[in-house]
Amino acid sequence: MNLELISKIARSTPSKIVLFVVDGLGGLPHPDTGKTELEAANIPNLSRLAGNSICGLTDPVFPGISPGSGPGHLALFGYDPVKNLIGRGVLEALGIGLELEDGDLAVRGNFCTVEGDVIVDRRAGRIPTNESVELCQQLNKIKLQGVETSVHPVKDHRFVVIFRGPGLSEDVSESDPQRTDAAPLEIMALSPSAGETARIANEFVAQAREILSSRRTANMVLLRGFSMLPHLPPMSEVYRLRPAAIASYPMYRGLAKIVGMDTLDTGLALQDELVTLGRHFSNYDFFYIHYKATDAAGEDGDFGRKVKALEELDEHIPDLLTLKPDVIVVTGDHSTPAVLAAHSWHPVPVLIHSRWCRPDRVASFTERTCASGSLGRFPATHVMPLALAYAQKLAKFGA
Repeated sequence: MNLELISKIARSTPSKIVLFVVDGLGGLPHPDTGKTELEAANIPNLSRLAGNSICGLTDPVFPGISPGSGPGHLALFGYDPVKNLIGRGVLEALGIGLELEDGDLAVRGNFCTVEGDVIVDRRAGRIPTNESVELCQQLNKIKLQGVETSVHPVKDHRFVVIFRGPGLSEDVSESDPQRTDAAPLEIMALSPSAGETARIANEFVAQAREILSSRRTANMVLLRGFSMLPHLPPMSEVYRLRPAAIASYPMYRGLAKIVGMDTLDTGLALQDELVTLGRHFSNYDFFYIHYKATDAAGEDGDFGRKVKALEELDEHIPDLLTLKPDVIVVTGDHSTPAVLAAHSWHPVPVLIHSRWCRPDRVASFTERTCASGSLGRFPATHVMPLALAYAQKLAKFGA
């Protein structure tokens, strides 16, 4: 999408847009039933909404590419996810309220469990956050030559490491092989200038393993998402919006901050997020709401739990409709089929609801029905200009 073009014709209006991102929304048929999670779920409210909307499928990055949550969200916000690739470390750091300086290197960490040199659980059983806090305090004892190091708990098994010092580079590989039954990888320099950073990161991992060696679980760390603070044009300038984010998970709050959204304090449950939406509805004209439960279940390979997460979401759709936003977009940042237990390249269902849309013939909100919707299959970067247009926030282009 051409942000320069959109910024020239964007205009401020009182109309309100809600972008509801159902993380990992898309799925695949279960081998026993032939139904996807959306098809198996009892979601009458979403289906009714789809019947009064226009529907389609989006490609978050490009056909065939399995995106991370960062690129998937940036695309939905209208930013090119390839040109603006942001590492997970920065997103997690900003999401928990850390102040980063130019030159700081932020790294996403997982506590994991190893037996010998082999990873048996990449997430250490999703240890509770209070346990992670204690482990991070132990890791803050690590001292490295040439840099300051700080370790901060995020949520469950996740943490952030901040390296602060001269000459750091984000151009290094990750230690996470992204699978079990494999050894953690050595962190490698990907450019000549990154050799010292790779040495520092490997030394951090070695000291962390020594500190955690007496534990049966959470006895090792995996590092990925080495990244530095990016500088993107804020949504308020590009789209002439007053944008706000309602998300409980730190990474998604970090994403929202990077594109200039206000991040509103909210609770962990979807009901809490919708209460927050109602409380602040008069103060902003664009709201991004994030729902994580669907993705977590998909990544765990739990088909039934993902179905239940979709049904829980459906129960709260009337709460959203009560506020009468001018435009409602429901979609996902990527697909996470439970049968794959991972993010996938499959296109993602999307519906756009507005009084100005011409509803198509889609009568239920599923992958197969949305494939026949009037929006067709299109890049996720086009969601924002469509939402702006249906909110009458774009002026005519040209004479």
